Amino acid sequence: MHDAAFAADPHQVYDRLRAHGPAGPVELAPGIDATLVVGHETALRVLQNTTLFARDARRWQALGEGRIPLDHPVLPMMAYRPNCLFTDGAVHLRLRKAVTDSLARLNITRIRRDVEPIADYLIDQFSERGRADLLNDYAKLLPLLLFNKLFGCPADIGDTLTSAMSAIFDGKDALRANEELTACLMQLIALKRRQPGDDVTSWLIQHPAGLTDEELKDQLVMLMGAGVEPERNLIGNALILLLSPDTSGRGSGLLIEEAIDHVLWNQTPIANYATHYPVQDVDLGGVVAEAGTPVVISFAAANTDPALDEARRRHSKGAHLAWGAGPHACPAKDPAQVIAVTAIEKLLNALPDLTLAVPEKDLQWRPGPFHRALVALPVAFSPTPATHIASALQGRTVPAAGEQPLPTAAPVAAARQEPARKKGFWSTFLDIFRV
Repeated sequence: MHDAAFAADPHQVYDRLRAHGPAGPVELAPGIDATLVVGHETALRVLQNTTLFARDARRWQALGEGRIPLDHPVLPMMAYRPNCLFTDGAVHLRLRKAVTDSLARLNITRIRRDVEPIADYLIDQFSERGRADLLNDYAKLLPLLLFNKLFGCPADIGDTLTSAMSAIFDGKDALRANEELTACLMQLIALKRRQPGDDVTSWLIQHPAGLTDEELKDQLVMLMGAGVEPERNLIGNALILLLSPDTSGRGSGLLIEEAIDHVLWNQTPIANYATHYPVQDVDLGGVVAEAGTPVVISFAAANTDPALDEARRRHSKGAHLAWGAGPHACPAKDPAQVIAVTAIEKLLNALPDLTLAVPEKDLQWRPGPFHRALVALPVAFSPTPATHIASALQGRTVPAAGEQPLPTAAPVAAARQEPARKKGFWSTFLDIFRV
């Protein structure tokens, strides 16, 4: 499940496994064996049975016995962290309640209000060129910047958070990037303990669960990881459908919401994940998953199970497993869909003649066992002035009482003494929009 052939056509693997039963043996990555669940009913059985199937990766025998190198590239997605994804029982309930209660304070109006200026800012970065890579110029950056806003990041912390998360997802010096990510999140937590704000970080700190700094850091990492990669894939995969000449998405009146539903069913952004570890040997339809070995749920394969043909034809939202199921189901599916719809709406309204710059068959999919993700999404359109940044600059007002004004330009002498720090996307965005 880690080569180019799988990336190009993962369903040939799912179909081959399904021909022998609802689950089968796979190699997730070199040296990483697992059982992949491809049947919908069996997937639900695993996801909902917390007695037989645990999420705590410390049960992974091969890792515990030293048979897997600690620097193996698959470990960031599978190794234990003390967060909602990798805990069970009372610990999981405590952590998850803090997360779900905090996310519940985000209403739809606020999410749209936070997404729209970020979308405007990113579109303005490439609108005058007449071409763009919508994955790396837009779908990847938008959720990263949005999380800076939702977490209440000041400029310097937000720049580090954005660059570190980008490096981790791109596999660029991931060890150093992880250290930078940890340091900046601990800095953010210390800041929010002193100066709480109207943001997810402050709400987690204030929650009655009483999370420690380490627990807070790991929940924030989990929220970033579980939000950024799936969100960019949801936006990117929906844009393929809407821009494809084969489907004539917009021309046939396909709504953005319908395109997103289609993606959740057929191009599931996180295709294979939710790793469980049986507490004893378990028969999964003829294949025995041994205790302490990884059992991975294929959301993508379960969604294409022939048993769901009727539900799939009706695009029944309650039947697919793109959001998971059971006690570890995604707690942010409504915000995630609002973010994607708003991001796509802003893009299509700003660039109405947007088209794919290459034939759809030439688009490449990024190798990896867990995601369904494009390498790039090249598009072309009529060059358009960068109006939103200009409007923001012209519409600046005097800061309200209690607000901190933006720093003014440093004197020339001071500038000679200390070079200005190169600004990242987040600090530049804050400078322009003052949000």
